[in-house]
Amino acid sequence: MDKCIVKIQLNEGARIPAYGSAQAAGADLCACLGNGSLTIEPHRWAMVPTGISISLPVGYEAQVRPRSGLAAKKAITVLITPGTIDSDYRGEVKVILINHSDEPFVINDGDRIAQMVIARHESASFEVVASLDETARGEGGFGSTGV
Repeated sequence: MDKCIVKIQLNEGARIPAYGSAQAAGADLCACLGNGSLTIEPHRWAMVPTGISISLPVGYEAQVRPRSGLAAKKAITVLITPGTIDSDYRGEVKVILINHSDEPFVINDGDRIAQMVIARHESASFEVVASLDETARGEGGFGSTGV
């Protein structure tokens, strides 16, 4: 299987995304704060710079997702989950983190703040129709298949 090649530019002090294990789907993204820190107050959010810009092949996207340890231990998660980085975006990758806890959360330069998953995607064509095919579920929405 061919590996997807992601071209990356690094701002000063930025770190290359890194996989935590050989089978990890997500590469850790680190805060790039110029040797400083950033505090997210309780129940607030902040846009955290990573210092990286990427170029993805056409047909791929990058998904920015929470780190499970931050969510489980500190109630810190990514506000838009997953956040999508399109193949034609060339700006800096930033992560919107939200602090769901009652305590301030300090992010230091170089801290792992999120993970990035590279995924193939399809672009769809949309066809307007008068009706849709029937299914057993039908219009059953939230919770209709059980809790």
